[in-house]
Amino acid sequence: MTLLLYLAFPLFVGLLYAERARVRRAKAAGRDVRGYFAPDTRASLLMGVGNVAIAAAIGGATFAVYSWLYEHRLFEIGTSLSAFALLFFAEDFTYYWWHRASHEVRFLWAAHENHHSSEYFNYSTALRQSYTTPFTVPLFYWWLPLAGFHPLMMLNQVAISLIYQFWIHTELVDRMPRCFELVFNTPSHHRVHHGANLEYLDRNHGGILIVWDRLFGTFEPERARVVYGLTKNIRTYSPLRIAFHEWAAMIRDALRPAPLRTRLGYVFEPPGWSPDGSTKTAAQLRAELG
Repeated sequence: MTLLLYLAFPLFVGLLYAERARVRRAKAAGRDVRGYFAPDTRASLLMGVGNVAIAAAIGGATFAVYSWLYEHRLFEIGTSLSAFALLFFAEDFTYYWWHRASHEVRFLWAAHENHHSSEYFNYSTALRQSYTTPFTVPLFYWWLPLAGFHPLMMLNQVAISLIYQFWIHTELVDRMPRCFELVFNTPSHHRVHHGANLEYLDRNHGGILIVWDRLFGTFEPERARVVYGLTKNIRTYSPLRIAFHEWAAMIRDALRPAPLRTRLGYVFEPPGWSPDGSTKTAAQLRAELG
């Protein structure tokens, strides 16, 4: 966590209440939006508070590792404007691969899945953050300080990315101008990402930019009405169950009597993987859809 994110929290809360009021007016006008549901919103906010607390608790250790890597940096990138511009693209590229892997590797999905567990899509959903992603993010971001980006620069850019992503968690913004939609992540693109529709599974992983999805074949435009949530919703508003139910399911699968390859598959293969094909991954479900 950086000072930027702490300063942004009052803004997040203010925008949440403003959106809630706009949702009421939109529904009164007959617009088809999911809006807010108090137990769901409360769960999202408690998830966000827990994420902040855990990130703060381990932040010193994480920063120490980043600082050690920076002391052994490979290049002298510095802190010029061109260095910040380079970092913008390097961090967003890293975020794309962390986010994509968090959908395609089950133990990473166990940490990320709770962000997708809401059947609503609003600014409180943006705050539904995991208790365990503070431990998985450094697995992807370590290379930035080693390359030569100062840890404070990097963490501030991470904060800028997260602040940007807050506003795209809304149903109230339709499409942005085409030139903007081509380059940047938008509410339309991110609604797709949160969809449980088969054609929307594991799509649009970008942070600020959507160009990585276009480049690496994971882009999907918004066409059909988005159904929010998981392919199998968990039907709970308990933050602890939301946070840890997929971890528990993964551990149960991995402890079943089976060959080591199968046990490892339940941890490192995509969510939905099974040795006999009795359950399907998102890629398999999309392939069946045609």
